Amino acid sequence: MMANEALRRLRNERRWTQAQAAERICAQVRVDTGRDPELDANWFSRLERGAITWPSGDYRAALCAVFQVHNEAALGLHPKGVTPQSEASSTPDTSAAPTDNAGSIAADAELSARLARHAAATNVNALVLEQLESDVQRLARDFVCRPLALLVPEIRTLRTAVFRLVEGRQHPHQTRHLYVVAGWLSGLAAHVSLDLGHQASATTHARTVVQCAEIAEHPRLRAWARSFQSLASYWTGDYRRAADHARAGYEDGRGPGSGTLTARLLSLEARALAAGGDSRSALRSLALAHEARAIADLDELPGVFTFPEAKQWTYTGTTLLAIGGDEQVQRAITASTRAVELYQTGPEDDRSPGDLHAAHLDLATAYLANGQVDVASAELDTVLVATQYTASITIRLRKLDTLIASGPYRDSRPLVDRREHIHEVTSRPTITSTSTEPR
Repeated sequence: MMANEALRRLRNERRWTQAQAAERICAQVRVDTGRDPELDANWFSRLERGAITWPSGDYRAALCAVFQVHNEAALGLHPKGVTPQSEASSTPDTSAAPTDNAGSIAADAELSARLARHAAATNVNALVLEQLESDVQRLARDFVCRPLALLVPEIRTLRTAVFRLVEGRQHPHQTRHLYVVAGWLSGLAAHVSLDLGHQASATTHARTVVQCAEIAEHPRLRAWARSFQSLASYWTGDYRRAADHARAGYEDGRGPGSGTLTARLLSLEARALAAGGDSRSALRSLALAHEARAIADLDELPGVFTFPEAKQWTYTGTTLLAIGGDEQVQRAITASTRAVELYQTGPEDDRSPGDLHAAHLDLATAYLANGQVDVASAELDTVLVATQYTASITIRLRKLDTLIASGPYRDSRPLVDRREHIHEVTSRPTITSTSTEPR
């Protein structure tokens, strides 16, 4: 029994363990055949020891794809009874041989044929890419209203499958397509992390989205990534960076493309500018955001990747409240009320609990500014009946608690009771089973 040094060398060059190599072979077989083989480190060890010299056809094809070689001989594989030649003995000595033009031409033709076969090999096809796109669309739509606990494992599983496909071999346009899919899935993972309050993880996922967008040369994905980076920076209180990220998204020469993404970026910029104290620029960006909404086309993806009109009115209310003053507070009440109406009358699958919470909390804040304590308490009650909140809604609740504590109505009995309730709900773990987008 002769050890398979060629296969061992290929594995060591990639710094894979035998278990990791076996796992990649299993993944490739699943992609190629739909079967779920049970190959492990022991199986791969038998290959390297020479105990198995000619595995089944599906496994040989998967080995060639994973190690990116042209044929089984390059893997040191051979049928039983056939002795593999060493590299030295398999390479003829042509130093003294006469030139054979016909043989040379035939050899050149074989090289071209080999290149053609290599170029044609791919681990994906149009149906696989179509299914991946369909899965991303479904998850993006479900993210708005389905329990997060049901979505997280599915997002992770699909991302893992796509990353493994990227590690294989495919045509350049298929590779770009896979990177776009990987980017959108990383965007979903980023939203999950931000919902749960894991800022560092969300930032890492967002950088991956940017990288995927750059590799795929996909302007809309890149602009969306900037919008998410703006969102994440806003909720850490870095309003300058939040505005810069949003501005980078729509000022990029390659642009955010059609759809509602421009309105989203401008709304994010307006909200950040208002929070940072630049009221004039905030109002200008807010107006531009509504102009962009008026000419927006359909979005490429649904659900969490869109910017519904109701959400835009929620952002508008938050921006106007941050600017402050009697006139802007009244405008904020109008905007937040409009957001609530649109969410309540829209399709049930499009109703985001987090967006509704945000709009009601803005209304509570605005009514407190007007001295309408009873109305503010009623708006707050609408939110406090929930059992769990996203990290961003928890931040909003704590800010409102601070506002109540510093205001002239801090000793109002209704508000004292509600502050106790706020303290209780904000001490709970961040959302674990209800999915909403960070606000």
